[in-house]
Amino acid sequence: MGKVEVVEMGEWYLDFVDIGYAPSDEEILVDFYLEPRGVSPEEAAGRVASESSIGTWTTLWKLPERAKELMARVYELERQGDGYRARIAYPLGLWEAGNLVQLLSGIAGNIFGMKAVKNLRLEDFQIPESYAESFPGPEFGIEGVRKLMGVEKRPLTATVPKPKIGWSTGEYLEIARELWLGGIDLLKDDENFTSLDFNRFEERVSRIYRLRDEVEKETGERKEYLVNITAPYREMERRARLVAEHGGGYVMIDIVVTGFSALQSMREVCGELELAIHAHRAMHAAFTRNPRHGISMLALAKFARIAGVDQLHTGTAIGKLESKAEEVKRINRMLTCEWYFKPVLPVSSGGLHPGLIPEILQMFGTDLAIQAGGGVMGHPRGPRAGAQALRQAIDAAIGGESLEERAKRSPELREALEKWGYLKPV
Repeated sequence: MGKVEVVEMGEWYLDFVDIGYAPSDEEILVDFYLEPRGVSPEEAAGRVASESSIGTWTTLWKLPERAKELMARVYELERQGDGYRARIAYPLGLWEAGNLVQLLSGIAGNIFGMKAVKNLRLEDFQIPESYAESFPGPEFGIEGVRKLMGVEKRPLTATVPKPKIGWSTGEYLEIARELWLGGIDLLKDDENFTSLDFNRFEERVSRIYRLRDEVEKETGERKEYLVNITAPYREMERRARLVAEHGGGYVMIDIVVTGFSALQSMREVCGELELAIHAHRAMHAAFTRNPRHGISMLALAKFARIAGVDQLHTGTAIGKLESKAEEVKRINRMLTCEWYFKPVLPVSSGGLHPGLIPEILQMFGTDLAIQAGGGVMGHPRGPRAGAQALRQAIDAAIGGESLEERAKRSPELREALEKWGYLKPV
């Protein structure tokens, strides 16, 4: 063998730090929060840039010429609370077009387990247009969803027949009819309700769309079913095709637990079948809840928009699930703003009831789906009255009328307020 070219890879972490570097329009930019452990902030940030791009821990026999062109660069490093905000630029040559999974393997991969960081959180990222063009984004988006549902301005209404598991197929259909007749637009399966011994997916699908058609004729309103197809990939595809065969317009996918590989593939299938994708975020808090470590919900929502979901749960700030108002607003703004992809409809859910609707609309506006499960199903007179109360609260809030005034002529809303008032669940 010839002379060995030894490259001190384990000792060049600071070569990945270039404070003041001006990223080009053809780089992916990522914001991290980090807390160093046992090393300087500069070295900790350099290690993140190294591990997420081309680096390793020890000396190497040889380094390709192009390697230095593919090095990520820490171009900003600022103190933030107990840690630091590090901005890192990644050359586009590191990334395969159209492969969101590969991007995540880099900027959200090994780096979270590094000993040199006590905590690390992926806060946000930006991608160039040339990279964005390799992804489809949403098929429908907000405009397409509103056109599908025939709802131009008001928020869409959605609910889950609570309890989330336990109803037989026949019982489920009876409740679905009541909810749709009461004014619910979107009937939704919950995250862990798929195909069970007492309520098989195939039977539910074969019957529920006939019921939907009947209710649409009776009400003159478009109704849809957010049917949970979450399963191993091939089964998800089979279920999506079954939904399309029966005339469905939507599927629901638990996008975090299925993963972005399956989501990207299902986006292709659903595009072919002209099915909108309702994205449930079950398990997101395992990544997003710790403000010092993991991945922000903003970043997950952005990944979901790139992958092509049409609507996504984002939180309520005042419901039963952990979320802060400003964080939810920021996520919703990102989903609905002008970007490379169609806007995504935010879904506000988790502990909502009619008494909270004015505050929800004041915070988040009307480009929204409002999902109330217990806040509809817990109505003293049952699901139809619960659905009516929800619609009455929305109509009052949009019309600038107080709920108390509307309740004087709307007994369903009055009874809901008597039960829950303006309670914010914990």
